[in-house]
Amino acid sequence: MKILVTGGAGFIGGNFVHHMVNKYPDYEIVNLDLLTYAGNLETLKPVEDKPNYKFVKGDIADREFIMDLFEKEKFDIVVNFAAESHVDRSIENPQLFLQTNILGTQNLLDAARRAWVTGKDENGYPTWRKDVRYHQVSTDEVYGSLGAEGFFTETTPLCPHSPYSASKTSADMIVMAYRDTYKMPVTITRCSNNYGPYHFPEKLIPLIIKNILEGKKLPVYGDGKNVRDWLYVEDHCKAIDLVLGKGREGEVYNVGGHNEKENIEIVKLTIATIHRMMTETPEYRKILKKKELNDKGEISIDWINESLITFVKDRLGHDQRYAIDPTKITNELGWYPETKFETGIVKTIQWYLENQAWVENVTSGD
Repeated sequence: MKILVTGGAGFIGGNFVHHMVNKYPDYEIVNLDLLTYAGNLETLKPVEDKPNYKFVKGDIADREFIMDLFEKEKFDIVVNFAAESHVDRSIENPQLFLQTNILGTQNLLDAARRAWVTGKDENGYPTWRKDVRYHQVSTDEVYGSLGAEGFFTETTPLCPHSPYSASKTSADMIVMAYRDTYKMPVTITRCSNNYGPYHFPEKLIPLIIKNILEGKKLPVYGDGKNVRDWLYVEDHCKAIDLVLGKGREGEVYNVGGHNEKENIEIVKLTIATIHRMMTETPEYRKILKKKELNDKGEISIDWINESLITFVKDRLGHDQRYAIDPTKITNELGWYPETKFETGIVKTIQWYLENQAWVENVTSGD
C-alpha cells in the first residue's frame, strides 16, 4: 500500500504522517509538501529515517509536476491536507487560496483519475482499480456560523464566510462532483479546531504560549466570546485513519471534539496552566525570554497573569460559533474523541515548553 499525504510537513498533516508511519510499517508513506511558511521538515525529524517514509518537495498547484509524480509513484491512496489555511492570510491574498485549495485539489483528482481508471462500464462510467481512495481533509468552517445552540451535521448547508472557507467549500464540492460524475472513490472529513504538537505559532493556542514565554501581550479578537470546538490532533489522525479503512465511499464524516470553549476561556486557561506548570517545575522558567527575579532571587512568574490579555479589533467576517456533531462517525466507525481538553491542553503546553528548538526553527524564516 502506497499512500500520498499532501501537506505532510504542516501541523495536522505532520501528525498524520507520524501516526501512519509508526502504525503501518508495511505501508509506504510519501509526504508531498511545498514547505511554505507553515510547513517545516523539523516536524518530520522523528520519522525521516524510517524505511517506509519518503519526502517529496512540490506544489499541488503545479499540474505537470503532479501528473508526473502519480505516474512515477503509483499511489493507492491520496490524503489531501495541502492547503493555505490561515483565515487572516486569506483576507489579505484570496487568490493564493483559490489557486492552492481549489485548483490544487482538482490537479490531485485528475492525476488520481488518470492513474486509477481501468476502463468503462456498460453505462459509460469509468471503472476503478480496487482498494484506491481519494480523501479530502476539510474543515467545519465550510458550514459558516452557528447561533448559541445547535451543531453542524453532515447535512448542514454549506455557507462559508471567508475566502479561506469558501476555497475549502469549493474543493469539497469538486471532490463530490468527481464522485457523482466519474464514480470516483472519495471520502471527506470535516474537523473542528485542532490543537496539539507541531502547531505553527500563528494560531491561537501556540501563539498564546509563545507570547507568554516572550513576555508579550496576548491579542484576542473582539470580545473573545467567539466559540470553537477543540479537537486534539492525535484524535483527528485516528479518525482519518478509520475513514480510510472503513468509511463508506462518497460519504462526509464530521470529526468534532465535544470541547466547546470561548476564545477568552482558552486564553485564560492557557495562562493559568503555564503559571501552574512553572510553579510545579521551576526548570521550565529558564526558557522565559522575560527574566525578572523575585525577592528569593528566583526567576519570577508573577507577571504571568490575565493582565497580559489585550483585546484587538475583530477579524473581518469572524464567525461567532462552530460546533460539530460527530454522531455519524461514532455510530458507523466507532470513533470518539479520546482526549478531554483539560488533558490535551496540558500535553500541548508541555510539548511546546520542551520543544523550543522546534518553535525557534519554524518561526525564524529560514
